[in-house]
Amino acid sequence: MHPSWQYPEIKFNIAHMIASVSRPCCEKMAHVHDMTTRNAKNVLSDDTNIMSDNGNTICDTKNLIGKTKSVISETRNAIWEAKRAIREIKCGIGDTGLVLGVYEKEKESDTACLTEAAAAFDRTVSGKLSDVLTVSGPPLKKGKSRVFYGLNQEFPNVAVVGLGKKGAGVCRKEHWDNSKENIRAAVAVGCRQLQDLEIAHVEVDPCGDSQSAAEGAVLGLFEYDELKSKKKTQVTLQLYGSGNDEAWAKGVLYGEGQNLARRLMEAPANHVTPTVFADTIEQKLFPFSDKVIVHKRNKSWIESEQMGAFLSVSKGSEEPPVFLELHYAGNPDSTQAPLVLVGKGVTFDSGGISIKPSAGMDAMRADMGGAATVCSAIVTAAALQLPVNIVGLAPLCENMPSGKANKPGDVVKAKNGKTIQVDNTDAEGRLILADALCYAHNFNPRAIVNAATLTGAMDVALGSAATGVFTNSDWLWEQLHKASVITGDRVWRMPLFQHYSRQVTESALADLNNIGKYSRSGGACTAAAFLHEFVKASHWAHLDIAGVMSNKDEVPYLRKGMSGRPTRTLVELVAALATES
Repeated sequence: MHPSWQYPEIKFNIAHMIASVSRPCCEKMAHVHDMTTRNAKNVLSDDTNIMSDNGNTICDTKNLIGKTKSVISETRNAIWEAKRAIREIKCGIGDTGLVLGVYEKEKESDTACLTEAAAAFDRTVSGKLSDVLTVSGPPLKKGKSRVFYGLNQEFPNVAVVGLGKKGAGVCRKEHWDNSKENIRAAVAVGCRQLQDLEIAHVEVDPCGDSQSAAEGAVLGLFEYDELKSKKKTQVTLQLYGSGNDEAWAKGVLYGEGQNLARRLMEAPANHVTPTVFADTIEQKLFPFSDKVIVHKRNKSWIESEQMGAFLSVSKGSEEPPVFLELHYAGNPDSTQAPLVLVGKGVTFDSGGISIKPSAGMDAMRADMGGAATVCSAIVTAAALQLPVNIVGLAPLCENMPSGKANKPGDVVKAKNGKTIQVDNTDAEGRLILADALCYAHNFNPRAIVNAATLTGAMDVALGSAATGVFTNSDWLWEQLHKASVITGDRVWRMPLFQHYSRQVTESALADLNNIGKYSRSGGACTAAAFLHEFVKASHWAHLDIAGVMSNKDEVPYLRKGMSGRPTRTLVELVAALATES
């Protein structure tokens, strides 16, 4: 106990002091308590009001969200209905489309110059076609197109295409028929536009030349997509109006023939080996087996024929070589000698030991373009039932590097006994053609025409404008040239001078050298001179198709890819010879 608590007066004073101090504090505390209580009540009251207001706001927001969702749902349905309506307008009943032609106006004040078929259609729609052409923009230029919807119930999708000048005719400077080329290009553009709209059936204006219209349509729609999961719409084609049905059917076969060559050339090398190539052509010719004989000669037969040059190229690959021999007897009662077509068939060319650069080597799957075009031309001739006799020859193999492959400097012996020094294993095409040309003479041919993607030098010389032709025959050149003017797949004559022959006959180790004395100089010409050493026939032509092997955008009616050229020119040549006595 503290000592001060022992004295009463001191205890009283302390109590009085405590009371005097604590009373105001308590009063203040009571006042604060009252104030706090009142404020708390006010706050609680305000919070209650706020919560009530918030509750109303939340309720309103929920209602607004519900209404918004309903509007969104209705909008989505409206958009879906609109899309469906647009699709119905575009595609119409049966997904049917129509391609119509229009010529350039002679005068600016003239109305649209419609083709005969387009004018007839315009009458059925009470002139609506002319009206929409007038208001839809400037006059259509050559090769351009415009699609209109809903003009007609039968043809709800109409592609109008520009044909250029009416009656343009043959152009001597261009060495082709402008009218035919304009039709092919225009029809191809129109058909592609409708195909892009997934139109499954298209009728085509003959545009004054049913065959050219058919060629443009068939060639323009082709795309190699067999190995893709997403494919282009398959379009069935039909001639519209009162065109020439026979010419249309002929044009379809011409186009399909070139497309067969494109397919063979475009397919990967592991899908088209020498054996597969031969089997494919045999299948294509099966419907005409009453007039066609197919021989797929194996390695043993090739050895028995002493085709040492051909065998030397093939031995580097695991794929066995095939010598494909086709006989088409379109005129079996004729005593006239057959036309022999020979095609280089290297189904993949790596260059061998003289290996090519890796960049772009994949395109060498098409190094059998000569065989593809020659065999496709024979398939087309059979389908057309042309009254002519043809023999087709295609030495098929791969050119690959291995321990068994040709080595630079090797010497091989051709079928005719001539020895060849192989200074470059990438100049293999001329080796396999040498033996095939020797064999071609067994048939006492009326003429021999060989086709080959033979030299890069040909591409440098002419590019993709024309196939280079080396020939010992003015008559055969004229036939080829006339055919190419009609098809638009042009040819151009190249020199076959002794100047080049001397370069390939000067060899240190053998009778011939496969690349020539000056190697790269005049490469296309020295290659032709080399082949000439194996030809005895009076009418022979070598077609170097290296420059026309593929298409970027040069030929407007062919999509980008392998071109299949010059299949139609070969078919036209055969057709011309069939009518010549």
